[in-house]
Amino acid sequence: MNKIIKRCCRNKFLAFQFVCIYFLLSLVTNCVSDPGKAKIQSGGEPTIFPDYKNVTIPANIAPLNFRIQSNDKLKASKAEFYAKGDKLLTIVGEDGLIDIPEKKWQKLINSTRGSAVKVVVSVWSDNYLDGIEYGGFNFYVSCDSIDPWISYRLIEPGYEGWNKMGIYQRNLSNFDECKIVENDINNQGCVNCHSYNNYEADSLMFHARGEGGGTLICIDGEVEKVDLKKLGPKMQGVYPKWHPGGRYIVFSSNATHQSFYDNVKHPIEVFDSGSDLILYDIKDKKIITDPRFLTTERWETFPTWSADGRYLYFCAADSVSVPSRVEDLHYDLMRVGFDPMTGKFDNKIDTIISSQRGVSSYSYPRESPDGKYMMLTKSNYGTFPVWHDEADLELVRMADKKAINADVLNSWRAESYHSWSSNGRWVIFSSRRLDGRYTRLYMAHIDADGNIRRPFLLPQKDPELNLLRFKSYNIPEFMKSKVMLNQEKLKELF
Repeated sequence: MNKIIKRCCRNKFLAFQFVCIYFLLSLVTNCVSDPGKAKIQSGGEPTIFPDYKNVTIPANIAPLNFRIQSNDKLKASKAEFYAKGDKLLTIVGEDGLIDIPEKKWQKLINSTRGSAVKVVVSVWSDNYLDGIEYGGFNFYVSCDSIDPWISYRLIEPGYEGWNKMGIYQRNLSNFDECKIVENDINNQGCVNCHSYNNYEADSLMFHARGEGGGTLICIDGEVEKVDLKKLGPKMQGVYPKWHPGGRYIVFSSNATHQSFYDNVKHPIEVFDSGSDLILYDIKDKKIITDPRFLTTERWETFPTWSADGRYLYFCAADSVSVPSRVEDLHYDLMRVGFDPMTGKFDNKIDTIISSQRGVSSYSYPRESPDGKYMMLTKSNYGTFPVWHDEADLELVRMADKKAINADVLNSWRAESYHSWSSNGRWVIFSSRRLDGRYTRLYMAHIDADGNIRRPFLLPQKDPELNLLRFKSYNIPEFMKSKVMLNQEKLKELF
């Protein structure tokens, strides 16, 4: 082959012909022909990964590529997609992989908005030379679109240390992923806690820890590094949430610790030995504090604004001796009124949802954009539920503070951080359900009446990437567009 290439390269025309022929031959050899109709009919459903059976998806999501799982070595596989009795698409693959071209997929789901798509799977193997066709399964295409981008941090799940991590963004309509920021800008320190103003990609903030670190705030392409410790009562900020009006960012300031165990259910327990709330005024570049949120008797954390910006929600617990009494740490959901004109909080602080000792502790409150619902993470105790297998998502109707059945979202492993789409019809959340160690991202549809549909795993070009990428997805957030940060400007700030 090398001699042929050298000979052809002496003549540009022959070289061009060789490349064309080689390319065409590679297409032919890599192409899998349609094996036709399977002769054996099975009433059972195929086993596929990811399990996309009976999920509801938006019409602007990337292809739901999946792999057919079988004890036999598959020679060929096929998936036929039907809607209202008509076959709209056929995908043939090898080794059980159903890899759907993006253009064909978009044509399929755009034409089936508001209806069900039935998928009929067939496989051929040494044990089924004539093929076996399984009973079909459905997925549903919603008329509600989803925000085109998400962002998340990728990090090893051990908390002992790291040498490479970052905040990344993903186009939900395809498989494109790129960095927002990586920790090479701050000598392999931690980058975390990204937050947006009203889902706008040009209003972004995140923290960079370590030497020369600080809080990076980007507005309309202009990036500024702020040292919160130098502006107020020498307190650093975490768990930020941007006020809908754009002027303020609320933080909690936490003294966080961790313990490691080898003989209990939770291998790692992360807890606070104190936490307070602080408010940063972007316009006047100052820290605003309220003495009620700076006490040692009561610990406040996970602040978040109501959709209209008139209230601040947060979680709070009576202080206890930690780590010895960490199981006695139970956080309530609280609310206080806020005046964005003055930057002051109301006198009255209300308990919206009370925790129950030994039964519940609440984290990560997020109100839906229409103000009708509040989603929280509920665990037995503590403030860091990501390592608690019992941690579940809970949906509360704000009109009567009643919990809505959210069992479809939850598993026997930990569900933790979550956020709403800008139209309030979708939630994205992190879950350890696949293996108990790595958090991956799931999305679910919630209609205006609070009905929740079965969640689906974030689609990947190669489904195995969901298992072979040894990073946890952390703090998923929706965005309306792609973040465009000036990387050179970021480097100048460190």
